[in-house]
Amino acid sequence: MKIRIGYGSCGIAAGAKKVKDRFNQLISEKSLDAGVSITGCIGMCFYEPIVDVIDDNGVFTYANVTPSLVDEIIESHVVNGKPILEHIVSTDKEPYPQLKNQVRIVLRNCGIINPEEIDEYVARDGYKALKKVVTEMTQDEVIEEVKVSGLRGRGGAGFPTWFKWDAAKKSKGTDKYVVCNADEGDPGAFMDRGVLEGDPHSVLEGMAIAGYAMGANNGFIYCRAEYPLAIERLKIAIKQAREKNYLGKNILGSGFDFDIDIKTGAGAFVCGEETALIASLEGERGMPRLKPPFPAQSGYFAKPTNINNVETYANVPWIYANGAKAYAAYGTEKSKGTKVFALTGKIKKGGLVEVPMGMILRDVIYEIGGGIKGDNEFKAVQMGGPSGGCIPRSLLDTPVTYEDINKTGAIMGSGGMVVMDEGTCMVDMARFFLDFTCKESCGKCTYCRIGTKRMLEMIEKICSGEGNPEDIDTLEQLCLSIKDGSLCGLGQTAPNPVLTTIKYFRDEYLAHIEDKKCPAKQCKSLLTYTISADNCKGCTLCSKKCPAEAITGEVKKPHEINQEKCLKCGNCITVCRFSAIAVE
Repeated sequence: MKIRIGYGSCGIAAGAKKVKDRFNQLISEKSLDAGVSITGCIGMCFYEPIVDVIDDNGVFTYANVTPSLVDEIIESHVVNGKPILEHIVSTDKEPYPQLKNQVRIVLRNCGIINPEEIDEYVARDGYKALKKVVTEMTQDEVIEEVKVSGLRGRGGAGFPTWFKWDAAKKSKGTDKYVVCNADEGDPGAFMDRGVLEGDPHSVLEGMAIAGYAMGANNGFIYCRAEYPLAIERLKIAIKQAREKNYLGKNILGSGFDFDIDIKTGAGAFVCGEETALIASLEGERGMPRLKPPFPAQSGYFAKPTNINNVETYANVPWIYANGAKAYAAYGTEKSKGTKVFALTGKIKKGGLVEVPMGMILRDVIYEIGGGIKGDNEFKAVQMGGPSGGCIPRSLLDTPVTYEDINKTGAIMGSGGMVVMDEGTCMVDMARFFLDFTCKESCGKCTYCRIGTKRMLEMIEKICSGEGNPEDIDTLEQLCLSIKDGSLCGLGQTAPNPVLTTIKYFRDEYLAHIEDKKCPAKQCKSLLTYTISADNCKGCTLCSKKCPAEAITGEVKKPHEINQEKCLKCGNCITVCRFSAIAVE
């Protein structure tokens, strides 16, 4: 019997270490014939900690496992062979309902294999594609195959992968480099982390194939230092791949040399831009440069360099193992294959999902994500992170393709999908993302450095009820100037959240400016807390919890709030048991 525990960052944060320790303790104490193994996140983060019990009857998956539940699982299932049905959310015969409409190519091994055991990756056709490529195919044949697949870069821009590989191959020079961009910095995004923690070998194999295609012998994985578990598992995977001769000299006897090193970044969002990433790799401050020349001609230390992100490389082995046409069968004419999304925000079943291109947003959010928390009304979804935009309810049937998402004013981005309900203030949401990009700007170009700051000041003024009607027009003009005048993608896309919220939620901006009200009741400066004399029982709980001592009144008599003292912290509403406090 085998016990498999979800041991990605989300699982560990939810308590998987205590669960694992308890399993090991009980198995040792009872001398049971059972082994404990780990795996990455299968994508159902809302179920963590997740435990699979694998016996002669199949795979039984337990959700939200606690150390006390471990005792029950050991006694009932492991010792007596009786699965605890009320805690089981999936079996190999009846898998997770959330997986029903998914197509898992990038996530094919996540939550199934032990990411620290190369043999488990190999057992699921791992490195089969690399062997085929280096022993049976020419460089041109490899590039043609990825061209037929229609794979586009999954880092955000959606640039054809084959074109970048071909450009690097045709560039003069013997020293060429393959770089994996794992500097995932969007708020609410964790696609790259999930893949690196759950299936690092797929990325290594994809990079090695890319290296062969363009004649590169060295690769780098640029991973943000905030992903310590991903980095640890990458180090283990690289060591194992070298020992098995999937990396290093004369790979599989083919004469092809290729090795990979890891570079940890300091977490600068701008280093997601490829030229800024290269500068950081070279030991310089991460700041973008003008293009051309493009990295394929002059990249790392002026050598031809190809940069793709984690998800792009993780697709590559599947394409060569299963055929380019099999990959191209998913998706649409211009957006082929699948896309991984990090579903977060006001969503019932948040986590990682992988869907075929062309699926509409409504199905992703409601069929796979389970809908909105508390069954509230859907309001918008932010796609593309700080570089993306808000897509409103009226566009919920938009297909998930590069072209269709771009038409809304948002972008596909690397795959962040932040769901918002009726309690979200869209002006404040724009402020949040603009504050992020303003702080993350490298400061190299004036439009980005100063323009985003001026925009942020204006939106903060609107959120505080001090805005003017002409501020909206000024914001739109600033947005267009910053998009046109910025050097790199950070500044060029920073206005997107503002432009899309003004486009689809202009009435909320006007409410803040003209009515001095926040319709979503989120902007503190525009809120007023009052106590209903009819409902207040004078229990004094609110006055005791008020940090500003703004609530006064006698016991068993209605209380009042001093509006000048009120901090609008909301503590009073939280503790009131009689629904006596209203906010407007």
